[in-house]
Amino acid sequence: MIAKAKSLVQKILPKNTFARGVSILVGGTASAQILLVLAAPLLTRLYSPEDFGLLAVYASLLALIGVVSCLRYELAIPLPENDQEAANVAALCLILVAISSLLTVLLVVLLGEAIAVTLSVPKLANYFWLLPVGVLVSGAYSVFSYWGIRTKRFTTIAATKLRQAIAMLAIQLAAYKLGGIALLFGQVAGQGVGTTSLALPALTSPNFRHISWQGILLAKRRYRRFPLFLTWDGLLNTTGTQLPPILFAALFGPVASGLYSLAHRVISLPASLLGDAIGQVFFGNAAETYRAGQHGPLVSQLQAKLIHIGMPLVLILILLGPDLFALVFGEQWRQAGEFSRWMAPWLFFGFVFSPLSTLFAVMERQKQFLMLQAILFITRLVAIGIGAYIGNLSVMIMLFSGVSAICYFGFLFWVAHLAGNRAQSIYQPLLVSLGLALVAIVPLMIAIIVPYISPLAWAVALLSTAVLLVAYYWKLLRKAY
Repeated sequence: MIAKAKSLVQKILPKNTFARGVSILVGGTASAQILLVLAAPLLTRLYSPEDFGLLAVYASLLALIGVVSCLRYELAIPLPENDQEAANVAALCLILVAISSLLTVLLVVLLGEAIAVTLSVPKLANYFWLLPVGVLVSGAYSVFSYWGIRTKRFTTIAATKLRQAIAMLAIQLAAYKLGGIALLFGQVAGQGVGTTSLALPALTSPNFRHISWQGILLAKRRYRRFPLFLTWDGLLNTTGTQLPPILFAALFGPVASGLYSLAHRVISLPASLLGDAIGQVFFGNAAETYRAGQHGPLVSQLQAKLIHIGMPLVLILILLGPDLFALVFGEQWRQAGEFSRWMAPWLFFGFVFSPLSTLFAVMERQKQFLMLQAILFITRLVAIGIGAYIGNLSVMIMLFSGVSAICYFGFLFWVAHLAGNRAQSIYQPLLVSLGLALVAIVPLMIAIIVPYISPLAWAVALLSTAVLLVAYYWKLLRKAY
């Protein structure tokens, strides 16, 4: 039975190496995300927006430290032609993760309580010891995940995604009586699960048995551009993304942070479902195509596919965001749906740009990428400052999302230029996807515009839009395969 199932999966998977890798990673990530989506309406009824605000602040602090825990050397693991050199890069990353964890321990001991009070989450003070643990397990997972990408162990990576989701949800659902702290415990446990299954094949390989200090130092020098430039761009990008939950908690309380974090988590689902998987496989293949001088068509085709995937979801969120959030998560989360309307364009362009951004590392144009991230960070900081001065949470989110969308849209043109493609490779799929997506959601738009409409008419409109969207995505799927 199992053999037949495996045979069926092998037949379904595409023969193209890139599409096959994406399919495997997307399958594992999709399974994990489906679990999270199914559990989300239950979690939002077991936990309050304040509890989710606590998790948002912790996750943001972890992301800020975690993004620099390897000084971005992990991005260099798939690049060397020699596996021995790549193993030395991975060893260097593990050393840096251990050092980062120890430094985080000092931060928590010396300033943990002051940070918790400043951010209006005093409950977090007693559980800040989870921060260095999170840095250690997430950093190790990232290192071995990139090694898995190098060795094309996409199936193993996909399996870890599912295990992580199961472990996280099991703790969060079982321990809900503990309040928001259970969300933190689940987060840390989920990050740690799967590290072993990725680490064992790597650590037992001949390449890891011949790691040397000389090799580590040579790798450190060879890829010195990564910490010099990508550390800063990663920190700027992560700070720009993770700063809002922290500032919202400090300025407007943990409830505001919880509402924002749920909206961001839900509508960034396509990015975590497809964008990360596509970006990882693209990174693994872009180095080869770049050496062969064939990266331009690859970038153009991938960019068009990402635009077509994301467009209908953006339009639906803009139309029905508040009602969808209230229906799925409960009435107390309606404001999170309002936030999603403004965040949708930003996350759409970010979804398209994120997988393609690895091209800067492949082409060793880290300085250019740092410049782009600096522009994004400064404009976001100005938007947050204006919103804080006005003292209105909704205005702050509108400004932050607006400037983010504009920046990411501009970055797509820079990627096209870098790949040797024309601007037409961006605006043509944008216009085509917008037209097709509008046709698909016309019944829904009519139902919203008409002042008085019967429940039956609403049902017909929803069903019609659903059928048209299925046809839309089925056509995309057939092209990909």
